Amino acid sequence: MTRFSHPTGRCAGGHGLRPGRSTIHRAPHTPVVFTAAVKEFYESHLCPVVNAKIMRSVLTIMLITFLIVPVTLSVEDDTMATLPVIPRPAFLQVNKDTFELGDHISIRYSSPDLRFEAEYLKDYLQRMYHLAPRLEESDKPPASGILLSLSTIPDRPAEGYSLHADNNGIAIIGDRPGVFYGIQTLMQILPADDQKGLKIPSVDITDYPRFPWRGMHLDVCRHFFPAEFVKRYISLLAMYKMNTFHWHLTEDQGWRIEIKKYPRLTRVGAYRNGSMIGPYSAQKFDSVRYGGFYTQDEIREVVAYAAKLHVTIVPEIEMPGHCLAALASYPELSCTGGPFEVGKAWGVYDDVYCTKDETFDFLQNVLSEVCDLFPGKYIHIGGDEVPKVRWKNCPRCQATMRREHLKDENELESYFVRRIEKFLNSRGKQIIGWDEILEGGLAPNAAVMSWRGTEGGISAAKMKHHVIMTPGGYCYFDYYQGNPQSEPLAMGSYTPVEKVYSYEPVPAELQPDEEQYILGAQGNVWTEYIPTPEQVEYMALPRMAALAEVDWTPKDERSYADFRDRLLHHFTLLDRLGFHYSKAIFDLSMSVMRARNNPGIEVALSSVIDSSGIRYTIDGSEPAESSFPYHGPIPVSGNLTLKCAFIRDHRRIGNVLTQHFVVSKSTGRNITLKNQPHENYPASGAFTLVDGIRGDTTRFARDWLGFWGPDLDATIDLGSPTGFSTVTMDFFDAPESWIYLPRSVQVFVSDDSLKWSSVKKIGGEDLRNLNRVVSLSLGRQTARYVRVVAENAGKIPVGSPGEGNAAWLFVDEIIIE
Repeated sequence: MTRFSHPTGRCAGGHGLRPGRSTIHRAPHTPVVFTAAVKEFYESHLCPVVNAKIMRSVLTIMLITFLIVPVTLSVEDDTMATLPVIPRPAFLQVNKDTFELGDHISIRYSSPDLRFEAEYLKDYLQRMYHLAPRLEESDKPPASGILLSLSTIPDRPAEGYSLHADNNGIAIIGDRPGVFYGIQTLMQILPADDQKGLKIPSVDITDYPRFPWRGMHLDVCRHFFPAEFVKRYISLLAMYKMNTFHWHLTEDQGWRIEIKKYPRLTRVGAYRNGSMIGPYSAQKFDSVRYGGFYTQDEIREVVAYAAKLHVTIVPEIEMPGHCLAALASYPELSCTGGPFEVGKAWGVYDDVYCTKDETFDFLQNVLSEVCDLFPGKYIHIGGDEVPKVRWKNCPRCQATMRREHLKDENELESYFVRRIEKFLNSRGKQIIGWDEILEGGLAPNAAVMSWRGTEGGISAAKMKHHVIMTPGGYCYFDYYQGNPQSEPLAMGSYTPVEKVYSYEPVPAELQPDEEQYILGAQGNVWTEYIPTPEQVEYMALPRMAALAEVDWTPKDERSYADFRDRLLHHFTLLDRLGFHYSKAIFDLSMSVMRARNNPGIEVALSSVIDSSGIRYTIDGSEPAESSFPYHGPIPVSGNLTLKCAFIRDHRRIGNVLTQHFVVSKSTGRNITLKNQPHENYPASGAFTLVDGIRGDTTRFARDWLGFWGPDLDATIDLGSPTGFSTVTMDFFDAPESWIYLPRSVQVFVSDDSLKWSSVKKIGGEDLRNLNRVVSLSLGRQTARYVRVVAENAGKIPVGSPGEGNAAWLFVDEIIIE
């Protein structure tokens, strides 16, 4: 899967606790059920000063209360901010006592099935806090220690747990995954340093996941990462209670899994003779041989490791497209016979698997070995971005269409997928594919990953197929997460951690009986611009943490402000564990708005720390402690360069934010759009076109509005009849990424927004000669309303990347002077 060559893909809250308010937190309609083991633990060890009979009565009253009515109590005490648990538990109560973990603390586990979990916790306490825990198999709570107890909790989803701690000990109770997740919560509650006198607060937690599929993906084909790093990556998933790892193993740029029956797949297909360097638009390459693959023994090792951490691996074997590495190894599987070489460029290649019987024999043999290696339910077959040009010109594919009574190549793709599905079903597996597998008819038992927005997921759920939501605008972690000026080169677009956290996986368009088909959400890490393990972590974190909370925590209990506060504490743990992560959250945030009392705009700045340390300049000089202190929105009435930074104790925290503003008669004015931009490239909506910020013409990141198919049709209200003579617009031009200049640009004027007069239209060569900046001289005009229509280029021409698909139109500032 490429998702690079066009912007649809990789190319391209709640009422919870607030600081100082409450220490009890629970989701609506989530009764707390005390099992016999919990009661015994309370009576025998955690509450020795309370008579057992009285305690039983108290527990009964508590149980009845929780069963009858949802409860949220408020007390003045410690808060969630002091317990940086991610994802946020469904129910959490912090009490006044503490429990101290001694040097030789006892860890008891109630069943041999929990031996690994006990050893896992022991190892963590040894490595992080230099303790020497004793392991004991027993269902009796220790006098002062930790009990891990295997028990299902009635009326709770699988993977749930309860955690209780007071001054006498800790108990974690649940099914095996639940106990493991309770350990993850405990590890996050522990202090982030290894000081003597290791204490945790007394807590009661009852927790369980919202969705059964909580996933992360990793592409190891564009850039290859060793098995040891893959295991490290899986450990990150486990820390955030994610349970599915989507391992993208085959692509145009490399085949990464050993298949015994076809040794050329790794001898030839695992290596390419160069890689793309720099931005895609530059089309530059090195000549360094690059590659690698996982042996079947390594695959088994990773699968076994993941299973211990309660993570299921879903392998992806791409078909019928994105298979150039396989065709380079076995060219007879193509429509043309080759020759081919493993892809050096990112993007979509025209050569795909031919739909002849020999191809299916090959793929079934490959998938047989894959099924033997991966015990999970699903095999991902890709199914995305399949050019049909080879099929249209292939006699054997056309013969297949006639034989199977298929009306077009979309139905041929569906035939391909259905045939693979039938085979995998015979092996006890189910297929999952990207949402393109909906085109031409969905295979009977297929699950769908909705990546081109939410439409595919909505359609599949309405057809009663299971869906994993992974729309690019929220769940693609190869997009920029901070100001592109300060970030390493990335795919494009802009997806900060706050946007990830704002995602709601269940579309509002679904009926209640259809919502059950949404299994959860997944984050994707495509690696065209991610060459090292360190950068994988940097791009995934902290966005992985945000998505984990989306997947786990009840919807009504999520609050970004609360999450952000916990995340800032959580960074200390990431530092101790040695993970790399983006600190873009510490960069200043800037929002541009219409000026309240004057023409032009105002710029508001904010920091996750506080605003008192913000300093700025408006003359292009570097901000220093002696620069202007920020006290409120900064008026911008003319062209200037704003630079700002957070400075405290003579030290800058985060990057310098630099922004050039170009102010014209349209800046800050009311603007409306007839057609809305695509959800992956909304920027700040219509106001993006009049906010005084011109798009960066080297990358289609956060300052551009992207329209996939529709025209730009914008109307600007200048407020009163105003004289002007030029209209200038910025467009992005990158045909290799499916982004085209408009077919034409036309300017209209009106005094009442009802009757319009066309004053200028330009198109064809005249427009292309203007390159990316279209400046139209209109003569002397006076009008209140100015309407600009930029006509989308339409369908991408034959022979160009993405041929036959709708072109993208990327536009930014409209400058009226």
